[in-house]
Amino acid sequence: MGSDPGKNTYLDQVVAQQAALEDDLRTRKAPAAPAPQAPGAPLQPRGALAKRAERVGQSAQGQGPGPVEVRVTGLWRWRTVLVPPNAFVVHTRRGRGEPLHIGLGVSFRYNPAIDSYLVVPGAMQTILINAYCICRELQGVLVQGYVQWIIEDFGTAYRKLDFSDAEDPMRLVNIQLREQAEAAIKDKVSTMGVRDVLSDKQPIIEELTARLRAVAEGSGDAQTGGGDRGLGLRIVTVQIKEAVVSSSTLWENLQKPYRTEQNQVARLAELTAQEAISAREAAAQRSAEERRIENERELTQLRDRNEAARFDRETAEKMRRTTREHDDRRAVAELAKETALHAVRLEREQHAEQLENLRLRQELRRQEVDGELALTTARQRAEHEGELLVVQRERERVANANAQNDASIQANLVTNLPEIVAKLPAPAELRSYQIGGDLSGLASVVAQLNGVVEAWSARRAAGESVAD
Repeated sequence: MGSDPGKNTYLDQVVAQQAALEDDLRTRKAPAAPAPQAPGAPLQPRGALAKRAERVGQSAQGQGPGPVEVRVTGLWRWRTVLVPPNAFVVHTRRGRGEPLHIGLGVSFRYNPAIDSYLVVPGAMQTILINAYCICRELQGVLVQGYVQWIIEDFGTAYRKLDFSDAEDPMRLVNIQLREQAEAAIKDKVSTMGVRDVLSDKQPIIEELTARLRAVAEGSGDAQTGGGDRGLGLRIVTVQIKEAVVSSSTLWENLQKPYRTEQNQVARLAELTAQEAISAREAAAQRSAEERRIENERELTQLRDRNEAARFDRETAEKMRRTTREHDDRRAVAELAKETALHAVRLEREQHAEQLENLRLRQELRRQEVDGELALTTARQRAEHEGELLVVQRERERVANANAQNDASIQANLVTNLPEIVAKLPAPAELRSYQIGGDLSGLASVVAQLNGVVEAWSARRAAGESVAD
């Protein structure tokens, strides 16, 4: 196993592990409470160390916090133990065969003289495993894994397991389960080859899970009492993280075939890649040379076409310029001629326009004179007609004045009678008189009024006929 042929390193390692296991399996009791000081003895130092020793002593008596934060309140016989909700507790009393209280997070009254209790954490526990195994080829293999478990039946667990460690109640249980797990792993690995252990860890997990569950959870129907209740624990999960070969030489030899194969594959791939690259490079160079020759040929043709096109453009430009010069001269001569003709035409048009303007002004003046004459004539005619109308009215007034008599006056009076009556003042009072006797005077007045009206009507009719 080691470099010294006379020394068995693996045996020394196993012996050392066995000694460490025996030391771990010893129950660790809390230190006893310090004895009271004798009179005259020197005072002990107080402070953090003294408080720590006091807490350890209280934990050993079941009255301090311990690994679980348990609060004890009250004095003397009237105390109360307050248990956290995630911790199991069992409370027993002197003279009773069964516990008074048992369960998860159960608080209770406590009498230190006759009562005792045990508090255990209820959280899930994780055990790390490092199993040094010997495989079927007699080679050392280190298997690393972990097991997670919880307390399922505390009534069974506190009777069968040792939770008396004051600092860590789960320490002894974890050590026992770890040893069982390492033993199961070693038994399973001893029947497997190195390659099987390194490549497939599922058989180890299944074997370890089956053995730990058989121990922790028991077998058969625990409800009817027809089987073993086990330890009151439940295995949550079992996992193998990795397996490592102890011998570095063996590890390298195991890796050599794969490494050699991978090196061969890599070298072949590299050669294939180099061949493909060389072929692609040759094809690329040939394509590049062909493109260069083709480009040179196309450039030569393009230059020739450009030279011919430039010569044609220059010749055409010269001809165009010569033609343009002749055309410009002819155009200049024609333009001068057209300019002279246009000037003459403009002059004629200006004379004609001046004559037309003169004629229009004369016509406008004549129309203005005619308008003034017509306006004067109309004004004179209107004035003459007005004078004739005045004379006619005067004549009628004179004739009317000459023609007035009693009948016309009475007719005018009758005609204006409503207006005269409207302008009369309103009477302040109304008086009625009855006239008796002869009414011939009133009849004569009415007859006269009728005669006046008839005369006035006849005269009016005669006047209208004359006017027509």
